[in-house]
This record gives sequence, C-alpha cells and structure tokens, in this order.
Amino acid sequence: MARIVVIGAGLGAMAAAARLAVAGHTVTVYEKTPTYGGAVGRFERDGFAFDTGPGLLHLPAVYRDLFVKTGKEPLEECVALTQVDPAARHVFADGTRVDLPNASRAGTVAALDTALGAGAGERWGDFLTRAREAWDRTRRPLLEEPQPADPAPLAREPYPALKAGLLRRPTTTLAQVGARELRDPRLAALLDAYAWSYGFDPATAPASAAVLPYMEQTFGSWYVGGGLRALADAVYERCRKRRVEFVFDTAVEDVLEKDGRAAGVRLANGGTVEADHVVSGAPVPALHHGEGAPRHQAIGTGRVTVCLALRGPREEDAVHRTVVHAEGGRPTVTVLRPDDPALHPDGAYESVTVTATVRTAAEQDWEAFADRMVEAAGRAVPGLAERLLWRHVRTPEDVRRDTGAAEVPGPALAGADGRLLPAANRSPLPGLYFAGGWSHPGGGLAHAGMSGALVAGLIVEGADFRGSQ
Repeated sequence: MARIVVIGAGLGAMAAAARLAVAGHTVTVYEKTPTYGGAVGRFERDGFAFDTGPGLLHLPAVYRDLFVKTGKEPLEECVALTQVDPAARHVFADGTRVDLPNASRAGTVAALDTALGAGAGERWGDFLTRAREAWDRTRRPLLEEPQPADPAPLAREPYPALKAGLLRRPTTTLAQVGARELRDPRLAALLDAYAWSYGFDPATAPASAAVLPYMEQTFGSWYVGGGLRALADAVYERCRKRRVEFVFDTAVEDVLEKDGRAAGVRLANGGTVEADHVVSGAPVPALHHGEGAPRHQAIGTGRVTVCLALRGPREEDAVHRTVVHAEGGRPTVTVLRPDDPALHPDGAYESVTVTATVRTAAEQDWEAFADRMVEAAGRAVPGLAERLLWRHVRTPEDVRRDTGAAEVPGPALAGADGRLLPAANRSPLPGLYFAGGWSHPGGGLAHAGMSGALVAGLIVEGADFRGSQ
C-alpha cells in the first residue's frame, strides 16, 4: 500500500484521508496550526461559543456517505443533525419580512405571495424551474465527476435563455436574472443574497449561480448540535479511528519532485517526508504560485464575522437564520441565532453570529464596518444594543492567518468563460492531488467533502475512476 502525505487538516483533506486510510494506505496529515478543521473554526470566551466558519450544513448526504464508507457508526450517531425551519427569515430594505420554509417549494411560493403580493411566488417558482435545468445540466460534471481534462464545455452558460418575442435572449449575469425575470426589487434582493452568501457578486456572477438557491431550497439546511465545529470533531475522530496520523504545528513549505512526479514534501522546519502520493488541502494560491501554477477560482471576496455575547434569553418566536438586506449604508448581513444551550453559559444568555461578505482588496476600518453590521443585525434581534455584553470581530486577515488565504472560495460555477472553475483534483504534476474548497468542486462544506471523495477515488482507482455513482 502507498505512503500518502496530506497537507492541511481542513474538512476536504480529512475526508480524503479517512477514505484513503480505509483503502489500506498509510496516511499522515501535516497541519500548520495547532488544530484541525481549517475554515470550520470556533471562538470561545466566558462560556460563550461561536462558529467562525460555516454555520449551516447543506447536502448532508455528502457526509453521510463519508461515514458509511469509513466505519460502522453512521453520521447521525456521531453528530446531532436538525433541519432548520424556517430555513431563513428575510428582512428587506422596505421593512417587508418573509419566512421561507425549509425544502418546500410550494411553501416558499405561498410565503412569497403572502408577503410580496400575488404573482411574486409564481415568478420565483418559474425561476427555480429554470435553475433546475442548469442544475441538471451541470450536477454530474461539476459535483460528482473529476473535472475533465478539457473543461471548455463547462465554460458555457447552462442557464436557459428566455424568449423575447420570437428570439431567445441570453442572460449573462445573475443580476440580469433578477432584473429581467423576477421583476420585483425584493425578489431580486433575495436572489442576490444567495450569491453574496457564497462570496459571489451578483453583478459579475454568471446566470448559472441560480443553482445556489435551487440547491438550498431543494435539499434543505441543517444545523449540527453544538455548532458546525462538532462536524469537524467527528470527521477528525473518524480519521483517528482509521489510524490516520496527524502532525500539528508543522507547516509544509513545498512539494518534492522526483522523476517528474510528486515524491514527498519539504517542511518549514527543514525536514523532508517521502511519499508515493501527496494530497494538498492548502489554498492553491498560498502553496502553489508563480508561473505554471494551477488554475484556481478567484472571486476576490472574504467574510467578516462578528460574534455577539448577549444577556437575556432568545425570544420564543426567534428564527435560526435571518438575512437582513442592505439599507442606508448598512451591508447585507446573515444573523445566526441557534437555539442551542451548548453555545452559552445558561438560559439567561444568547450567542449570536453575524456575517457579511466583503471585497478583500478594499481597505476597511473593520471596527467601523462591524458597527454597521451590528446595527443591521438589530433589525433581527430585538433590543440587541441594550443586551450586548461584548463582541469579537473576525476579519479576512484573520482568515488568512488561519487558512493561508483571505478569500473564502465559492462552489464551482459553469459559464463565465470558466473563470469560476477551481483547480482540478488531479494536478499538472503526477502524484499531486488537490482536495478542499480551493479544488473541484469548490468551496462550502458539502463541496469540500465531495472533493475528498473524488481525490480518494482518483488515487485508489486511478485512470478508471469516473466519479461517484
């Protein structure tokens, strides 16, 4: 069996490590930080706890499959999964509010008709039908198969063009979808919010980004008891049970080459480790750069997270997730309020997380930006200003320190001339593979887990591997 070195202990890299260990390989993970999880972090203080990365899980089937394929205990025996319902409350700039149910198209259509007026739900439903066409055309090549050697077909826009009279008029950006097809600024803002939540600017994101709301509204949103960090804990423990070795506080500086293929890694402390295969979960721009570097998705956005410790209990009619849309200079923010006693000292307190997408190249006074975020969050949390004990602000530079890149990669999207396709799992250097959010099929917990499955399949089955069935 082969010796395999894995660079980084993010979710995608650990998913690959567990699968490869089950296949009989000797797997060692080198992680530059003191812990595992990558972007799935946790901040704790004074008995309060907060997720500093993703707060919800989509497509849990990806991790169910990982746990089925790597051990006896299924995912639900290792973490507590709960569907979030309503999936989200949206607070629009004009004061309109709407609660969208979890994984119910009919319920979503009815809720939009009630809140926004007759016909709004039908327009959103018709849009989801077209989004499903884009999903059906790209699901296998973008999610379930290794990226093809020639990705040119994925550079074409899969979202169907609408008829304009006798002609079909193509829609090239997601913002155009909102303006032309939804015909209501609130519906357009709803669509935009899905794009921003994955790091994409609707003004430049291709129309194929319509698959993002389709995916969430079709397959649902799930919360992991104790926070998403509990999922990282479970994947790490599964790796340990499969005898994956972890070496923390040890950065990898370079990938060694011999006879035209990857032969191991050079550590920052000067040591070298030989390997038959190397799996890199590090951000592609951080470890593999310069002339000849692999293509990678560059969206230019990151996230600011504000952790709020509040006195007073969560009100009875509070919802788990509220999206407060931009208004009066305040950014669009997502407010997460899990009803989870594990996240605060007792029932007399509450932990709230507020996130916003920002352009990483823009100069920001982060404390002032956090002020505007908290002000916006006040539309979702009654009496927030009076209840606030303290806050902790996490900026893109904090993300860079912990993960190697300030950007947060998004899922792979077709169209846009291929600009939003991440690095292929099989690198240009034989024996080196990419896993995690910077590689196919892109960022997000589910997509990272899929990348681990694809990498394991490529190593175990070789050239015969055609993807998951």
